[in-house]
Amino acid sequence: MLRLTAALAALLAAPVPSALAADDLAASPGETIIFDVFRGRNTPFGSHEVRFTEDDGALIAEVTVRLRAGLGPVTVFRYEHDSTERWEDGQLVAFEGRTLKDGDTFEVRARKTDSGLDITGRDPEGAPVDQAMEAGILPSSHWHRYPAGDEALLNTEHGTLMEAEVEFLGEEEIEADGTRIQARRYRLAASLTLDLWYDENGRWARSEFEARGQRVTYVRRANPVTG
Repeated sequence: MLRLTAALAALLAAPVPSALAADDLAASPGETIIFDVFRGRNTPFGSHEVRFTEDDGALIAEVTVRLRAGLGPVTVFRYEHDSTERWEDGQLVAFEGRTLKDGDTFEVRARKTDSGLDITGRDPEGAPVDQAMEAGILPSSHWHRYPAGDEALLNTEHGTLMEAEVEFLGEEEIEADGTRIQARRYRLAASLTLDLWYDENGRWARSEFEARGQRVTYVRRANPVTG
């Protein structure tokens, strides 16, 4: 969920994969991955949850994000995001999302067509979005890995296309699951730069980025929930 803009020509030139490989789309029905989110020097900021189920052979990913910053009982920043993704044969075929950010609400819907996806939404300035995107477009939900290189992504807050460059930075040891694990680090760069780590099984394990002058860190909780 990134707020990015790019020239249309650059977006059209960016490659769109036909389908993600199994190790990039690492998820099992019945599994739930939960992150504790911190800002600054480990100040609790909220949570980010991804729950996986199965429906008629399709993989369903349900995302719930709740972030809040305040001064005592007074809320000075609130962010909420709820979305549902439907994946078939490694491709996104349907999406519904609702985001509350800075007091504004944005809704996005995507449906598969013969040629790709029909998308409706609202851009950051409030203008309506109604457009078609190519089959194989990846949503900016981060639980799946992004192929390295230039990417055109579906912005899950607004339903707009966004340009990003993905770079693999190597393997390193990180904090996750209440311990230290080996993970692969990627950098997704655009107007916002986001570092993402995925464990040896391809599952999202950690994230870090700068927002509004503060460091935001996602730390995966121990033992992803199953059942």
